[in-house]
Parts: sequence; structure tokens; C-alpha cells
Amino acid sequence: MSSFSIAWLDLREGADFAARDKTLATQALEWLGQATDPVSPDRIIVDLGAGTGSSLRALTKLGANNIVWRLVDLDGKLLDEALRRHGKQYLIEDYQADLNIVGELPLTGTHIVSASALFDLTSAAFIDALIDRLDARKTAVYAALNYDGTTTWTPAHPLDEKVLAAFNQDQRRDKGFGPALGSACTGYLQKALENKGYTVTIKPSPWQLGAKDQPMLNELINGITAAVNEHYGLTESELDDWKKFRLTNIAEGNCTIGHWDLLALPR
Repeated sequence: MSSFSIAWLDLREGADFAARDKTLATQALEWLGQATDPVSPDRIIVDLGAGTGSSLRALTKLGANNIVWRLVDLDGKLLDEALRRHGKQYLIEDYQADLNIVGELPLTGTHIVSASALFDLTSAAFIDALIDRLDARKTAVYAALNYDGTTTWTPAHPLDEKVLAAFNQDQRRDKGFGPALGSACTGYLQKALENKGYTVTIKPSPWQLGAKDQPMLNELINGITAAVNEHYGLTESELDDWKKFRLTNIAEGNCTIGHWDLLALPR
């Protein structure tokens, strides 16, 4: 599984929170209240690919309380940072684990499994194995910010569509879970959960990036260029032209990148 830097996760967190569908997140928290074990007042959320705790922060802003957070990530440095930021404020259990070993994920007693910007990196086989475990426990799923394959830039550049096609192709590479589903992940996740009897709701959660997001856009443009720099049919001069144009127009332009949020509740 790939890891991400603390700097990048911090850079994107504001855009992530703004993009989240608040109605869907609120519905997840309302269901969590109804699903409380009467013996224990604490609800358990297992956050996969938790990083520094962005899902914890987002859902807390939206009203989550009395939550036991099981933060699961392969990167121990990210988990250490989550504990440094929140270890004295919240009930946190941190698990450094390879998410690929689905059978060993700490799901006992879990009410909701959450993940942000994770499932588009994963494979069909990973999702199938995870849903089998969740269905056996009738665990809900809240999956936010799954990339949908769409990006719109203003002002436009003649190579925007070609760069996007190359980027979407790169999104299907193995990111540590097998061949990634990329933009197809939400549709696959929805169908797989519905086949198990879950009630599934999806809502758009696009990034809306503008002048205020210049540092993030700078990293995003450089990251896209690096991702499509090999194999995908773009010449070095084409990529250089596109990158220079995009960086030059950060302050005046804007960018919309599509995502989906998904909430799946057991019947």
C-alpha cells in the first residue's frame, strides 16, 4: 500500500472537508447513534488508511462524540502524528497494519468502517474480501472522497483531455492492493454492497479548487505530471507545455475534481 506525506495530507484536508457531502456524513452519525450497543455507550469507528486522523477531525466537526476510534494504517509515522494531535482528546486505538491482510483487520465490535480517499486505490479483490467480513458483522460503511475520473480546468488547455485520460489510466495501476479500480471504485463498491443486502446512498463530493488553494494546486499539477510522465502517449514537450500553462494560471484559474461519497447501511 502506498503512503502519503503529512505535508500533502495537511494540504488537502481543507478541500476534503469542504467537498464531503455533509448530509451523508450526518446520516452516518445518526445511524451510529441508533446502532449503539446498550451495554456500552461508546460507538466504534474503524478508519482504514487513517493517516493523521482526518476522518476523525471531519466527523467530530459534524457532531461525532463518544466514539472509540480505531485508526488503521500501514505508516506508523502517520499514526504517531494522529496520536500526537489527538491522543489526549479522544479514545483512540491505533493499529499499524497492512490493509491487504483483510482477515486480520481489527473489526470486532465495529459499528462503522470509514475510509477517505482510499477505495479508488484498491482492487476488486480487496473490496470483495472486506465486504465479506463486514457483511458477517452487519457493519456499516462510510467511504468518502472516491475519485470519479472527472477533472475540469479553467482556463482550458488543448491537452487537458489527453492528460486526464493518461492520469485515469495511471489510476488503474497496482497501488499496493492489486490492479486499482480507480474511478470505477464507487460503482463497484455500490453493487457489491447492494448484493449483500445493504442500503447504499452515494452523493457527489467534488473538490472545488481556486486561488485560495494555490499550494495544493501546485502539488497537484506536479503530481499529475509525474504520474503520467511514462508510458501514456504524452511527449515530454507536451507535458512540459501543459505543466507550465497550469502553473502559470494557478492564481487566476480554478479546478474541479470529481469524487463520490458512499454510505452503506445494513438492513
